Amino acid sequence: MSNPAIEIEGALVARELGLEVDEFRRLMEIRKIKVLCERGTGEDAGRYRATFYHGERRARFIVDRFGIPVAQERQARA
Repeated sequence: MSNPAIEIEGALVARELGLEVDEFRRLMEIRKIKVLCERGTGEDAGRYRATFYHGERRARFIVDRFGIPVAQERQARA
């Protein structure tokens, strides 16, 4: 099975991480923001969980195969 390219709107992620869009993009380019993407199985098939990490912040999105969020979780880690 191939791994589809899932794209999530950068402005949405930037906002949840407390960053300006340009800063978010710059940090992504230099790999200062880490991303974990997991594919759903069973009843979650067709959904993906994308988690973005920057410093003590985490933004998690559950998206469909088109990258449209169906759920979102935000957490600042201490």
